[in-house]
Amino acid sequence: MKRRVLFLCTGNSARSVLAEATLRAWAGNRFEVFSAGSQPTGTVNPWALGQLAAEGIPTAGLRSKSWDEFTAPGAAPLDLVITVCDSAAAETCPIVLGDFLRAHWGLPDPAAVEGDDEAKREAFRQAHRIVKARLHALLALPADAWDDRAALKEALDRIGFVEPDDEASTDADASAHKA
Repeated sequence: MKRRVLFLCTGNSARSVLAEATLRAWAGNRFEVFSAGSQPTGTVNPWALGQLAAEGIPTAGLRSKSWDEFTAPGAAPLDLVITVCDSAAAETCPIVLGDFLRAHWGLPDPAAVEGDDEAKREAFRQAHRIVKARLHALLALPADAWDDRAALKEALDRIGFVEPDDEASTDADASAHKA
């Protein structure tokens, strides 16, 4: 059974897009993956697109969109909504209601980093490393984890604290998850 996953943030231009594109590239037939924002910027951040392209992750069709597309009457039901905003930085995380699991995987907004191009590139690289480590943990969950909603919720919440161990483990992820 293909699970429908939505990565949700405020602007839907960076973190949620990194997560959407990466999980879509790695998930095979396991997940149908989307991203959205409560106040979408209307454009995907070019640094996010550059980071994905640098790692060979397809970017075609990525767009900044409102979560209204997923909550409108007649919208296909979601199985999991993961917020990726940074509540530690007093960033307002969207709240969405529905009969699906919710998890929070907060991480700093790389689009908020100021400085030269190298500082911005590094911010997106680091954000993507965190996203990849968490997606790796998600994909490592056994298929039957979805049978116990409470245990799955607990596992998803723990994944929100996963940090990348080292460069080598995340760089090999793309080839490890092709299925």
